[in-house]
Amino acid sequence: MTFAPVHALFLVGGLAIVASAHDRPSGPLHKSRSVVMARHGMAATSQPLATAAAIRVLQQGGNAVDAAIAANAVLGVVEPMSCGMGGDLFAIVWDAKTKKLHGLNASGRSPARADIAFFQAQGLDAIPTHGPLSWSVPGCVDGWDQLRRKFGTRPWADLLAPAIQYAEEGFPVTEIIAADWNGAAPALDRIPTSAACYLPDGHAPAAGDVFRNPGLARSLKAIVDGGRDAYYKGPLAEAIVRYSESEGGLFALPDFAEHASTWVEPVSTNYRGYDVWELPPNGQGIAVLQMLNLLEAYNLKSMGPQSAQALHLMIEAKKLAYEDRAKYYADPDKVSVPVAELISKGYADNRRKEIDPERASDQPRAGDPQHSDTIYMTVVDGDFNCVSLIQSNYHGFGSRHVPGDLGFALQNRGTSFSLDPGRPNRLEPRKRPFHTIIPAFITKDGKPWLSFGLMGGDMQAQGHVQVVCNIIDFGMDVQQAGDAPRFCHFGSSDPSGPPAQGGGSVALESEIGPEVRRALEAKGHRVLDSRGGYGGYQAIRIDLEHGVLMGGSESRKDGAAMGY
Repeated sequence: MTFAPVHALFLVGGLAIVASAHDRPSGPLHKSRSVVMARHGMAATSQPLATAAAIRVLQQGGNAVDAAIAANAVLGVVEPMSCGMGGDLFAIVWDAKTKKLHGLNASGRSPARADIAFFQAQGLDAIPTHGPLSWSVPGCVDGWDQLRRKFGTRPWADLLAPAIQYAEEGFPVTEIIAADWNGAAPALDRIPTSAACYLPDGHAPAAGDVFRNPGLARSLKAIVDGGRDAYYKGPLAEAIVRYSESEGGLFALPDFAEHASTWVEPVSTNYRGYDVWELPPNGQGIAVLQMLNLLEAYNLKSMGPQSAQALHLMIEAKKLAYEDRAKYYADPDKVSVPVAELISKGYADNRRKEIDPERASDQPRAGDPQHSDTIYMTVVDGDFNCVSLIQSNYHGFGSRHVPGDLGFALQNRGTSFSLDPGRPNRLEPRKRPFHTIIPAFITKDGKPWLSFGLMGGDMQAQGHVQVVCNIIDFGMDVQQAGDAPRFCHFGSSDPSGPPAQGGGSVALESEIGPEVRRALEAKGHRVLDSRGGYGGYQAIRIDLEHGVLMGGSESRKDGAAMGY
């Protein structure tokens, strides 16, 4: 199947405008573009060609799940540093027929040969950030297959046709993606297979250059021909394991053959009458719910968006939730994670006592609940089936290794394990590591209301909270909520490392004025100039009363929302 280019469609409501933070006028009601509105279907992704692919599938009679798989596959072609077949996937799906939410954990596990003793024998006290020892089994393709089998209506050939076309014929690299690609070029150049794949003529493509990836096209065609088993039991698994053996990795064929995704129950908290849904660990989604529970007691609306007092409370809530994240979040198949206790209102009431409204905490600690973080995209179809999906290689180009000529990089998610045997997130064979990537969803009175997410490592959970507060507390629409300036607090304890010292630091986007910065510093916050890394947001608001979908897309990315 051949798909004609549809660039002109983006002239209707969803034109992507690339601008720096300094180009955007300040003010909470400013937005970079209009909200995109439609009735029959909508998609929002970080790259226009992926959004267009989703819309084409919807127009041809596919549903939201079909469109989401097609768009994700295209993103693996056009934004290869962020996602692809070498990474993991999580999704929340609203099924309009049963009026029920479903959660999919399609993250992979460590190799069977991976244990703490192996790394200690190598003289390592932490798992390397990149390279073969950072690998865990990629879950993306099995995630696509699980979504397709449970909810999809289209065969692999239809779903992967747009991605195959762009991989074979080429696509023009967009501006922000080109900048990220260029930044990774020195690291890719040190690995022959990666340089051969991603550095044509010895350098990263510039904005506007046409990039082709025939190896990825062949890998996608293998899935069309052999389904998910081509990846986990067939030629793709065999090629990855051969490459692993040549590079000193730990993969073996049974690691792939025995891989399986897991359907899980999403978990929620009620925030001012709205049910906010996340997935349980091994991801960090419940940190969002913990922060919202802490913030619900404060009248943020009266403080105003991006006010010093509102930001102070959000930052302090983040500190407490992330300390719990470091202590408790891990693979629930291997350790007991007290999810219900951590997201309970009573636990929040106890933890809130540790927030000083006038002073930043220098040494936040985890609580005791027993006694009281890529691309993000979303699609909604005309029947109001909804998909909130996030998929990632973790760091840019993941481990930086492309296995042979397969055309995609393998993730480095294994670096998120701890080598401390006393930590819940300790490395063990066939275990899922702590994950930062989290999809989100909001229902109102039991009905779908908002499908949204915000990618970006440790920024994700704190970014989700800022978006929810922008919409629910401060009355912003879905585009304003994403355009509003953000904070990013860092320096909290990490599930893979030693406890943090001090209260960390907070970076503020430049639109947050100097008077707010001075007020935060007066409360004891260490405030830094904007450092980037504020995540990438997409959202679709579902207005069931009028039968209208309203889309917002991240102005800090190359993408767009589009409907029809």
